[in-house]
Amino acid sequence: MKKTRFVARAGMIAAVYAVLTLLTVLFLQGFAWGPVQFRVSEATCVLAVLTGAAVPGLTIGCLVANLIAIPITGSGLLGLLDVFFGTLATFLGALWTRKFRAKPKLALLGPILSNALIVPAYLPILLSGYGFYTIPFTDISLDGAYVPMYLFGVVAIALGEAVVLYGLGLPLLQGLRRFGVLASEDEN
Repeated sequence: MKKTRFVARAGMIAAVYAVLTLLTVLFLQGFAWGPVQFRVSEATCVLAVLTGAAVPGLTIGCLVANLIAIPITGSGLLGLLDVFFGTLATFLGALWTRKFRAKPKLALLGPILSNALIVPAYLPILLSGYGFYTIPFTDISLDGAYVPMYLFGVVAIALGEAVVLYGLGLPLLQGLRRFGVLASEDEN
């Protein structure tokens, strides 16, 4: 029964993450997959504080969403960079969150750090020619300059992740705890 519950939770978390990511891609477009990201789905990373099933759930949800996003974003084969490395960042962030679950504010740093360090490393390749690397509210273009593009991506993605995780995720976690959702969790 425990294994069935674990798999069911992981599946539900994967579905929620994937759907929220795809809705963000469809309605916020560049804010879901560009150098400035506000993926609402990242708020669900807090579920790793409550259940170990969130680690595979978030990972699979990210993998599925990034695969489906390839034709939506038009990234073609280069989109596989996001499928592999974006999923890796989500997996590492979920592991961190689970490991530090006793200290939720520290736990939420995992997805922020993993996404901020990994995703900007491949985004300049994935987004070359899209003109995304113009610093918002300025005319400063970073297109073609990998190091400045990476550094801009680190800062922008870290800020976007922090806003989503601490602004949406932490209240979500507090609400789930208040209403006893996953309160009977006895997994490692």
